[in-house]
Amino acid sequence: MGADLLVAECLAAAAAGDTAAYFDLGVIYSTGSHGVEADLIDAHKWFNLAASRGHEEAAWCRADIAEEMTAREIAEAQRRAREWLSAGSRRAA
Repeated sequence: MGADLLVAECLAAAAAGDTAAYFDLGVIYSTGSHGVEADLIDAHKWFNLAASRGHEEAAWCRADIAEEMTAREIAEAQRRAREWLSAGSRRAA
């Protein structure tokens, strides 16, 4: 499976509310794997979404990468997570 296809499948699963996909995307963005450039803001966003659904490991990962981020970057990650959730409620309507 191509790397971009794996990311696309994770994004599709995340759009359907799959908590494991949120976590997988956090890992992909935090490590810069599967053809995706490392992006701690997006990684934090995905880990935050997974943690909000009770994914314990995601909460640990979110805390870990937050230590490498500025307060402004964390605020941006939280804004993106809220935006994702807001878009999801519109998708479900």
